[in-house]
Amino acid sequence: MSSETLRIVEGLPGGQMRCGEAGAPPGSMQGSRVLDAAAVGQALRQLVARTEITTSRALIAAGDAVASFRVITFPRSATDADIDAAVKSQLDLGTNKMAHRYLEVPVAASDERAVFAAVWDRAQVVAIADAIRLAGLEPAAVDLKSLCVARALTRGSCIFVDLMSMPAEVVLIDQHVPRVWHAFNAETEGDLARSAFEALRPVLGFSRRSGGAGFGPSSPIVVRADPPLTSGVATRLEELTARNVLAVDPPPRVDPVVRYVPYLTCLGLILRRSG
Repeated sequence: MSSETLRIVEGLPGGQMRCGEAGAPPGSMQGSRVLDAAAVGQALRQLVARTEITTSRALIAAGDAVASFRVITFPRSATDADIDAAVKSQLDLGTNKMAHRYLEVPVAASDERAVFAAVWDRAQVVAIADAIRLAGLEPAAVDLKSLCVARALTRGSCIFVDLMSMPAEVVLIDQHVPRVWHAFNAETEGDLARSAFEALRPVLGFSRRSGGAGFGPSSPIVVRADPPLTSGVATRLEELTARNVLAVDPPPRVDPVVRYVPYLTCLGLILRRSG
């Protein structure tokens, strides 16, 4: 549920899958935010019926605009209570309007541990869950789009540029963990390579400062676009960034009926379920 688009996939890697998509009703969403849960729920109900979905439980991917995240590093001796307190402090959970969750992620140093911590607008989580229930499904979990994409990509460390989102998005991914997310307006009718490069500048700056465990000078830029970037735009972006620019590879064991480029986020949810 992002960019005012609804997409669903049912199935498991290596097995049969069903997929479908629809636009959200006008005025029911603003970007990734649900404004009218009843209208979104009705659209989802119709999409579920049209796609012949048989399951009753749903994993949901929400756009990053409804949340923020951070990777936080601790000494190996840190307890779960220490981590929970630090997450609440660093993500400024000074109000009951916000919810949070975190999960442990890989680190380079053996004497450290790190967590991927996300803070959500609680009202948006409730609105998303209400829409899912109104569609006749039971929400099992809500995940961030960037975390789903990081699971689905075959490149563990890269910069992911999503030109199918509105606005476009950039995510720095290190060992299949999102580190930073940034939205920008892509100049699709002008110098697309230049506008993407300008959006990449703060992300590249972050990568130099943060020193992740897997991301480095050889990590490529992976672009989601439909249709794919022309060779001229890709080559110019390579010249501007001094990095390889690649298209999205198909995730492993995906049913050929699923167009993996537009359904990449949904496939990341399926990998969460099967992992």
